[in-house]
Amino acid sequence: MTQFSKIQALVVAGLMIAIGVLMPWLLGHSVGLPGTVLLPMHIPVLLGGLLVGPKYGLMIGVITPILSNLITGMPPTFPMLPIMIGELGVYGFVSGFIFAKTSKIQNGFVRVYASMLPAMILGRAMYGIIFGVLVLSSSYTSESIRALTVPLALVTGLPGIAIQLVAIPIITFSILNLKSRHN
Repeated sequence: MTQFSKIQALVVAGLMIAIGVLMPWLLGHSVGLPGTVLLPMHIPVLLGGLLVGPKYGLMIGVITPILSNLITGMPPTFPMLPIMIGELGVYGFVSGFIFAKTSKIQNGFVRVYASMLPAMILGRAMYGIIFGVLVLSSSYTSESIRALTVPLALVTGLPGIAIQLVAIPIITFSILNLKSRHN
């Protein structure tokens, strides 16, 4: 696989952040499905981690929900914004870290899945930790917070998880193959 220069990595990171802000907004307005189903912000964060590494992946994962909140109002400032900052930050960092550390794996799809799956699991674990802290420290009733529980979030997000598992490896290798041809 080919590496990105610092300038290229910054451009890719900026592009992933822009996609991460625009895609949920466009899908929400055109398809009408909530982000909790398709998880459109997760795709550019995972992809960014794989393409440009853990440092930029973390940056993409933290900045994207903040900018999206400021520009579109989504995710809501409380309680979802802190949850998504933590979850997506972990997604971007872990996917980039593992992908960088597994460069000797010859099978690219194995490498991508070996990077994505732990990132997705650890990201959801971070979701659960932040959710727990927010529930214990907030005055939300059990009725108003029930929709955010980790098991319900997993079930609701299954279509988005399926899309990620199919689309991200294809997109990753398309971009990396295109880049290697133009070097």
